[in-house]
Amino acid sequence: MLASLQSLALSLSLLVATTAAQSNLVASHFNGNVYSLAFSGSQLTLKQTLKAGGTWPAWVTYDNDTRTVYVNDEAGWIAPTITALSVSADGTLAQTAAARSNGEVYSGLYGGADGKGFIAVVQYENSGIWTYKLPITSSSQPIQKLGPWTMTSPGPNPSRQNKPHPHSAFPDPTGRFLLTGDLGADLIRVFSIDSTSGQLTSCADVKTGAGDGPRHGTFFTSGNSTVLYMVNELANTVTTYRVGYPSTAGGCLTLTKAQSISTMGPGKTPPAGSKAAAVQLVGGRHLYVTNRNDKTFGAQQDAIALYSVSPTDGQLTFVETSNSHAFFPRTMQANKAGTMLAVGGQTSSNVVVLERDAQSGRLGRVLANLVVGTLGRAGEEDGLSAVVWVE
Repeated sequence: MLASLQSLALSLSLLVATTAAQSNLVASHFNGNVYSLAFSGSQLTLKQTLKAGGTWPAWVTYDNDTRTVYVNDEAGWIAPTITALSVSADGTLAQTAAARSNGEVYSGLYGGADGKGFIAVVQYENSGIWTYKLPITSSSQPIQKLGPWTMTSPGPNPSRQNKPHPHSAFPDPTGRFLLTGDLGADLIRVFSIDSTSGQLTSCADVKTGAGDGPRHGTFFTSGNSTVLYMVNELANTVTTYRVGYPSTAGGCLTLTKAQSISTMGPGKTPPAGSKAAAVQLVGGRHLYVTNRNDKTFGAQQDAIALYSVSPTDGQLTFVETSNSHAFFPRTMQANKAGTMLAVGGQTSSNVVVLERDAQSGRLGRVLANLVVGTLGRAGEEDGLSAVVWVE
């Protein structure tokens, strides 16, 4: 009897340990599905496939406080939606609402008492930003429509810069301003935020280098110093901007260019057709940028660039590129502990979990690799679109 009880206790303890060790991720795919994935520490498994997110689910934004995933639909010509999904403790997804939108590639939370009272959704093809009050319901309407913006003539890369193409929306560390990288117009658009109403007021646009094609950005802070890192898709560079804040109420944030550094490494020319994509600062010490279609590590093996961050002024120093183990790595995200990096390969349609050394920032072995949905085609809007940790 005692032996049986001891065996049962051991089994229960192992079950608890296994459950505690399991993590969940959510991935979206241009095939119209959203996926719940379970990661055990050495294996990724497909837990659930949910038809959600409209025709072309292009981006997912996760709010860990409400355990809500917001999915953006890029198909602006087929009644696009912004969809809210709840995530249970075991990673199960359930759609709670979907509201009409205008075809978006990105979304960012901002405003309210906690910085998550509203969501800005970014329209690449329709050249604008719409905002919604949260939570999303089936009757939600935009509280503000910015754009469509226009240009008098194409940019240096006419096929990609024929008109404004905003590609991101993210708040600054104070929560008082929202920024968007406009790939088509070579601008960083800046807006001041009314945190109560969610209303955005345009500040002066910041011009980037001609042909940069700014895509996504993230901030670094140290003491009274704040720096913006903007990844430039078309130039395959990261630009560092010093952030200036207004001394009086009602003023606007300013940006002063301080540095521009290649995503390929010193002395390396980006291969034809390559383009930078995702950027993330981890632990305030290391910055990562994914390169798509650079094939640094093989025919369908693109690179992730690693930079060290100066603790005093935020200047970047290139460290190395490592294998993403993905083709067209469109998104990536570190887990909260900073011990792993999840990479979403668009064309390879895979989710890869890489080991990460929290001290050096270097990426190590592949912990798990799973093909999710159908494979994409190079340069097309198909394949895996995004992946996030659910923590």
